[in-house]
Amino acid sequence: MIKGVVLKELVTHCDERGFFREIIRVTDDFFAPGFGQLSQSLVYPGIIKAWHAHKIQTQWTYVACGVLKVAIHDCRPDSPTYHETMELLMGDNQSGVVYCLPPGVAHGYQCISGLAHVFYVTSGVYDPDDEIRIPHDDPAIGYDWTAGPAIK
Repeated sequence: MIKGVVLKELVTHCDERGFFREIIRVTDDFFAPGFGQLSQSLVYPGIIKAWHAHKIQTQWTYVACGVLKVAIHDCRPDSPTYHETMELLMGDNQSGVVYCLPPGVAHGYQCISGLAHVFYVTSGVYDPDDEIRIPHDDPAIGYDWTAGPAIK
């Protein structure tokens, strides 16, 4: 686990009509940085969006449908988990989860099934000066987006 990254497991209430799932509340401990903006992204199958981070803002991300392979990488030189990378699957047929990224932690994802609808909240409004963009194949990160799942 990367220091400062928070995964919130979501409670899903299912019945014959479908389900209800609460994503985030203003009272969640990890939501302390506050609300700035709610956004949605549609990702087509096979598409990779990587790497993205913020200098100042915190970001919370939720996948409503489709399946994403998410990679999170610590770019903070002063962090005890500097240069560590973690992976998770999010979306259809996965445990309901939202992840919270502190400033300086990059994330990227690949849509591996369906059309993926991604919702994210940032603690501030869009500011291009706050954006950190890193190429998907950056050798300093060394993440292989084409690798399949590990055989266990």
